[in-house]
Amino acid sequence: MFTRIAINYLRQWAEKEERKPLVLRGARQVGKTTLVDLFAKDFEYYIYINLEEKENANLFANYSSFEDLLSGIFFKAKTTANSGRTLIFIDEIQNEPNAVQSLRYFYEKRPDLYVIAAGSLLESLMGRHISFPVGRVDYMTLHPCTFVEFLTATGYNTLAEQVSNISVPQSMHEYTLDLFKKYMIVGGLPEAVANYAKHKDFVRLNGVFNSLLSGYRDDVEKYADKPKEQDTIRYILNYGWGFAGHRIQFAKFSNSSFKSTDVSNAFRILEKTLLLELAYPQTSASFPILPDTKKSPKLLWLDTGLVNYVAGMQDDLLFSTDTDELWNGDIAEHIVAQELLGASFVFGEKRIFWVREARNSQAEVDFLLRYKSHLLPIEVKTGNNSKLRSLHLFMNESKEGVALRLWNGNMSSDNISKSSGDTFTLYNIPIYYAGQLHTFLNQLSFNPNR
Repeated sequence: MFTRIAINYLRQWAEKEERKPLVLRGARQVGKTTLVDLFAKDFEYYIYINLEEKENANLFANYSSFEDLLSGIFFKAKTTANSGRTLIFIDEIQNEPNAVQSLRYFYEKRPDLYVIAAGSLLESLMGRHISFPVGRVDYMTLHPCTFVEFLTATGYNTLAEQVSNISVPQSMHEYTLDLFKKYMIVGGLPEAVANYAKHKDFVRLNGVFNSLLSGYRDDVEKYADKPKEQDTIRYILNYGWGFAGHRIQFAKFSNSSFKSTDVSNAFRILEKTLLLELAYPQTSASFPILPDTKKSPKLLWLDTGLVNYVAGMQDDLLFSTDTDELWNGDIAEHIVAQELLGASFVFGEKRIFWVREARNSQAEVDFLLRYKSHLLPIEVKTGNNSKLRSLHLFMNESKEGVALRLWNGNMSSDNISKSSGDTFTLYNIPIYYAGQLHTFLNQLSFNPNR
């Protein structure tokens, strides 16, 4: 068991004066239950209720009043309602609709209790069979482990702190870059990270990844009711991993015979499970953010380690000698996307990128970063500035004074002229800082929009 950064978010939630029950969201196997178990050490009493157990589900199914429900909960936990600072964790809450509705009464009648709810299939059922009491719960999303968490889990605590603070010594650059490459192979799913931390063996991870994938595939019937939907979802789960980081078309996806509408619907269902995200492009270089859903989306999966395993790219990453090819590849872009999302616990965060699809002038910037009132471009590329044509086109249309490039080199910056005669600063940032870009921008001594 290793510490997750998300525990700090839970502690902030616990300190709120107007605290509401917290619904912890996230894909299967991202470590929701383990996180709450760690958080429970902050409390005098911890009551864990798993509603997969019929006896526990019956507590919520058959109670006559909220006071009756509380009596049953505390009786089973062999404690009293006024014993001290108490955390109640209702796991697999989707198994009993009455448990979902009871959250409003925890908020209205017992705000002194700390209540967290979660469920392994919660995402796929929300909106169809489950509706949480509006305005009476808070939400938090848990993502796979970040690079900083990977470093902590594998014993590199000092380096983890240096990455968090954007202070890795230049003499440690290549060493940190090598560890980031290993993180790309392992990914961020807690079971894989814990296995690698213990054994330092990439081959052992194959069994972990195979088990995780089997679990996702076995859940297909729970994600969808109709046989056609189930068949399409299975196809995507079998053949969609090789398109990670690519823009996709629903029509004839991966040479399938499924109709475009069937593929689109299957992707929407999987997106609700948080196994993947369809990131749509922005066509404007300024606010407001309005992704164009008529254009082809970019497919981003839950975890890069899974992508590498299914695509058979582990050896290529481990033994690659062409570093430019490695850091310019789709996997580098995909792990950056994972790090950008891992830095947030707010539900509904979406990754965006920029395109210009004018005649004879195609351009695409890998990602856009929302920083305060600024919209900054991010490219994941090595090489000199002349290779950043799309970024230059974006900046010519933008009023921003800062652009970001993640690469395999050391930290540096360049002052570049726009076609208008104005200038902007391009910051070349080591790729292992991908999850710390807000920290980096906070450290700048001037306004990004000069």
